[in-house]
Amino acid sequence: MADARFFSRKGPVSVAEIAALTETTPVNAPDETRVFQDVSPLQNADGDILSFFDNRKYLDAFVNSKAGACFVRPEFVERAPEGMVLFTTKDPYRAYAKAATAFYPFETGNGIVSDHAVIDPSARLGKGVQVDAGAVIGANCEIGDGTIIASNAVIGDGVVIGAGCKVGANASISHSLIGNLCLIYPGARIGQDGFGFAMGPQGHAKVPQLGRVVIGNDVEVGSNSTIDRGAGPDTVIGNGCRIDNLVQIGHNVELGMGCVVVSQVGISGSTKIGNFVVLAGQAGITGHLEIGDGAKVAAQSGVMKNVGPGETVGGSPAVPVMEYHKQTVALSRLIRKKK
Repeated sequence: MADARFFSRKGPVSVAEIAALTETTPVNAPDETRVFQDVSPLQNADGDILSFFDNRKYLDAFVNSKAGACFVRPEFVERAPEGMVLFTTKDPYRAYAKAATAFYPFETGNGIVSDHAVIDPSARLGKGVQVDAGAVIGANCEIGDGTIIASNAVIGDGVVIGAGCKVGANASISHSLIGNLCLIYPGARIGQDGFGFAMGPQGHAKVPQLGRVVIGNDVEVGSNSTIDRGAGPDTVIGNGCRIDNLVQIGHNVELGMGCVVVSQVGISGSTKIGNFVVLAGQAGITGHLEIGDGAKVAAQSGVMKNVGPGETVGGSPAVPVMEYHKQTVALSRLIRKKK
């Protein structure tokens, strides 16, 4: 169970409420008013705890669990311990995610503005906005209802942040328009100058970066990730994107909806990425490329040409993933022959 020093638990939540919230079907639940107090992994759960079973490798943990209730696929119902309430679904982990937010709702602002924050008089703060000690909010900023600005975060002049967001400690945001329900993690840098200059033997002339960063709704930007503002067109991050820690997104990049960008990925300027693209850890994307909807880029790949919709690529330079695996096998055989 979560440490009460750090997490505030709500509830209890009844069988009927869980089923409605997660759109699952309760099984072995004669009393739908029965309540559960918390969520926990299978191996740590007891009779008033809700858990989930999503991966076959944990079948033994499921069979021997003392959890009072569990999300499970229909084919495993017969393997459940006696007396366990089951919520059947094709996607137990997603159902668990929805249920867990009933016990641990996302944090919203408490309406307290610290006396040790620095806020320009022209800034407009919505209802319930929380501003912690050391935070700085510049001129003409707009902060939506219930948003949290954590300690030592710096919000530059004119920035707009929607409702229900959280900006983590020591993050900095400038030249940006940010939607609702966004999580900006500690140390993130958004809206700074893009890496733009005209190169030449007489010196590298800086090109003014005159665009913005435009971030949609329900976006996460991980700790110490950076998103440069555009040089003229904007840098755009679509609704529902998940950006991990230590990611670099260059100027004029466009991410579609629901993209997943894993840690240490670097995306060079002016690259256009479609909807629901996955970029795995440490992948590098050359500038001015197009990556189609639903494409996947394997970890540590170097992408140097366009990737079509639905393609999966790997290697450096990146090629279709089956070709990449064939290259790996061929190289392994060559090495063995040489030995």
